[in-house]
Amino acid sequence: MKSSIKDVVGEMVTPFLEENHMELVDVEYVKEGSNWFLRVYVDKEGGIDIEDCGRVSEFLSAQLDERDPIPSAYFLEVSSPGAERPLKKPRDYERAVGKHVLVTVYEPVDGLKEFEGTLTSYDETGLAVAIGQKTYRIPADKVASARLAIVF
Repeated sequence: MKSSIKDVVGEMVTPFLEENHMELVDVEYVKEGSNWFLRVYVDKEGGIDIEDCGRVSEFLSAQLDERDPIPSAYFLEVSSPGAERPLKKPRDYERAVGKHVLVTVYEPVDGLKEFEGTLTSYDETGLAVAIGQKTYRIPADKVASARLAIVF
């Protein structure tokens, strides 16, 4: 049921976001303690601000009240994906080429399950991450998660 709520919310908010030159990064519907949270992460060129989040929240809140796709009480949160933005869609990966990333895999690739380095290439078959002088080729079907990473 959780994935259907994510899909419904994504379909509901995407046209509004596109009209306002924003994009949907991710939707989470999670239980924390005794509370449910519907988290919607949005972004746009140059980043989003509190006013953008407020406009999306107002629009989505009205749509959710009208269509009522979620049976239980929940908290709606709209925010930026942050500096360590997850990479989910092909476009996310394409924009991240040349940037510092953290990639985890389902099973070891060249003996490693975590790769933190520069994303050097991406296509539908997989991606390449350079760590120091070595570049690792990671098949797309082995990627568990990927995100931008901040270098300290």
